[in-house]
Amino acid sequence: MLWRAGLVLLLCWGSTGDTRQQRSPPPVEPLDFGFVPSGVYDTHAYYEPGAIGVLFHMVHAFLYVVQPNPFPKDLIVKVIQQNMGGIKLEDYRKDLSNNVVSVLLQTIYYEAGFLVCVSLGCVFLVLTPVVGLCFCVCRCCDNCGGEMHQRQGKNPDCQRGFYTAALITTSIFITTGVLIAHAANHNITSQIKSTRRFISTNMRDLKTFANNTPGQIDHLTAQYTTAKNKVLSDLDNIGPLLGGRIQTQLEKEVVPSLDTALRMAGALRESKEALESVSSSLDVLHEGTSRLALRLTYERTSLSNTLSDPACTNGAVSRTCNNIRITLPQLGINSNFSGVRTHLLQHPHYTPTPGNQQQLLWGTYTPGYSSFNDTPRLVQQQTKNVVAVKAMLDKIGVEIIGFSKMFPVEASLANFTIFLSQGQKNMEAYYPQIDQLDFYRWIGCVAVLCSVVLVLTFNFLGLLCGTCGYDKQATPTTRGCLSNTGGNLLMAGVGFSFIFAWVLMGMVSAGFVVGGNIEKLFCEPLANRQLFKIIDTPYMVHPAKKNFLPGMLFQNPNINLTVGSMYRDCYDNNGLYHALQLETMFNINTFLKTTVFNKDLVKVFDSVSIDLQGIVLLEQDGRDNLLTFSNAGIGDINYAAYLAEVNKGVTLVDLLSFSNELEAQADLLPRGALENALKGHASSIRQIHREQVVPMEQAMSTLSQSIRLLQRTAKELPVKVTNVLSAIDEAEYLITHNASRVVKQERDVYMQSLVGYFRQYTDWVKNSLTGEVSQCKPISNLIDSMEIIACSFIVDSVNTFWFGLGGCCVFLVPSIILSVKLAKYYRRMDTEDVFEE
Repeated sequence: MLWRAGLVLLLCWGSTGDTRQQRSPPPVEPLDFGFVPSGVYDTHAYYEPGAIGVLFHMVHAFLYVVQPNPFPKDLIVKVIQQNMGGIKLEDYRKDLSNNVVSVLLQTIYYEAGFLVCVSLGCVFLVLTPVVGLCFCVCRCCDNCGGEMHQRQGKNPDCQRGFYTAALITTSIFITTGVLIAHAANHNITSQIKSTRRFISTNMRDLKTFANNTPGQIDHLTAQYTTAKNKVLSDLDNIGPLLGGRIQTQLEKEVVPSLDTALRMAGALRESKEALESVSSSLDVLHEGTSRLALRLTYERTSLSNTLSDPACTNGAVSRTCNNIRITLPQLGINSNFSGVRTHLLQHPHYTPTPGNQQQLLWGTYTPGYSSFNDTPRLVQQQTKNVVAVKAMLDKIGVEIIGFSKMFPVEASLANFTIFLSQGQKNMEAYYPQIDQLDFYRWIGCVAVLCSVVLVLTFNFLGLLCGTCGYDKQATPTTRGCLSNTGGNLLMAGVGFSFIFAWVLMGMVSAGFVVGGNIEKLFCEPLANRQLFKIIDTPYMVHPAKKNFLPGMLFQNPNINLTVGSMYRDCYDNNGLYHALQLETMFNINTFLKTTVFNKDLVKVFDSVSIDLQGIVLLEQDGRDNLLTFSNAGIGDINYAAYLAEVNKGVTLVDLLSFSNELEAQADLLPRGALENALKGHASSIRQIHREQVVPMEQAMSTLSQSIRLLQRTAKELPVKVTNVLSAIDEAEYLITHNASRVVKQERDVYMQSLVGYFRQYTDWVKNSLTGEVSQCKPISNLIDSMEIIACSFIVDSVNTFWFGLGGCCVFLVPSIILSVKLAKYYRRMDTEDVFEE
């Protein structure tokens, strides 16, 4: 069969059975395998009957009253087992008599309501013609109301009114029954067209199902490339990925040590920078002091020459000049930085060569970080042998594609599509015949209803003529022609009622027995899926065959596959692979172990060897420079003497104050060349302060801060260097002794991440097979459509027809009685009672 050829391939993707155990799966980047191409199914297996649904519910309620017993599942199973060999022959012969009696009693109990109703129908069927014959014979003998004589009774008008109202009501009920039956009859014809629509959409959905399956299988096989390309990408980036993971694990222990060394190196750098700042500041101050001394000497000499002018010999002027001449020695240098600089240059700690300073600055920590951060490149170089995995992955892809081509799925589904198309054409060829047969059926039902309509016509015409022609003043023997016609029409209706009633009751009884039992034994259990439980009863067909469906499909009745479970899965639009439980038929682990989860692939990863012993965080030259710097004797410098010299002012007097005082003295002199000359000297002194003294004061401030910082850090320098070297040694020890364990652990994690991509692929394939590939919604739609056509379109309509017709038959009995009674009041009598006063 088609499914045998087409579904074997679908199963092969459903397992994720890798037998390798892991403590905890590593987080794997989710892969995007795209969407499985799916078709759109057109069938909507749902039927809303509309207004006639009220009549259907009335019939269902009536059948429930007649047959309130639950569905006899056990009884039907027992009967089927007896007839199809589900019970062993010895047990069957042994309990034959008991089984027959038990089944018969259970059947009678279940069918009790139907039996009672059918019995009443048979009584009606037999008695109606007999009573009608007797009634006719009796009336011919002038009995049973046949005598054309009306006796005077009490309140004749009241009695006539009652009989008229009762007959009208009865006729209305009969008319309602006719309308119900006609609506059901017409509903069957109108739903024939809907049946064609259901057949067309179901066939189209089955073709869509068959046409989409090959493309869906190809999509599953093609998406192996997605997993393969991701693995190849990770292999190409094994350095950043695996090396980065190794580095991440090691840095938890190594980086804190390097950070400690970095902090220690920062303290060393502060000492070195402070020492360099002292040196540069001293150079600036030494040079600035020399230039300032020359300028002040020149300015002092020039000012002295100006004061030697003859104008300074006059009385008051000479006093001012003498005051200025007294302050000239203040224009001199106060600090001597030459001695401080010479002392520093002679100290053994100060060797400011560029190479020494650079090695001291970076040699402590930069090579360590650089060497540790080079772990990914080192891993990349040492794992070049994993390129062999690429060829293995290509081989696996070829094997998967080759395996998918072993089964003629596409050809088988193409044949199935051709079969569907041919079957649809064959069914459509019968449509004209079905329409013709339905037309004959419709005519026959209308003819049956016309017999009831004939009786109703006589009743309504009789009532109309009788009521309109009735004259209260007329005696029974003098009634008018119109009134007499009304009475005759009523009696004609009685005659036709006796003629047709028993035939109609026979049709109603037959329809009731057949249609009612189909509704109770087929439609209702099919709607609530009780019927599936009968089919799924274990060992129902044969004592050695547990389940019917897998035994028929796969010749393996022990598979736990039932019609009910398959219908539920298809109703939820799951894949046929999941609905038929095909995973129980094949061992996919063997295929996956020899293809996707290849042992050779695992061996390649197990052979990966990474050696991190060559990582050196600090070279020997760096260690020597650190030790040399710590032993340079910076802590032995006399910082107090240096600070005392630095705290002195640059000049003996504040030049700004001196220049201001000089200008004030010049203002006391008479206007002239001497005054102008003194003010010029004051301006020159201000310029010296601005250009030379201010920069030197700034350099002295920097020098003071650097000396204080150097003084604060110099004492702890040997301890800090020792701590730096200890931290570096500890980090190198951790790398040397923990690297092999971390490498093995991260290599396994990396390998599991690569395997995880294939596991994602197999999980995705299994999920796709469960819910997206070969979605079997058309199968459940086919079952639901059959239920709608058989039960909602046909059985419900047939049951509604006999229900309405049966109501007509029932109300024909009071119609006969009332028509006979009422005809006496309308027909012209031959004689009448005469009372003399």
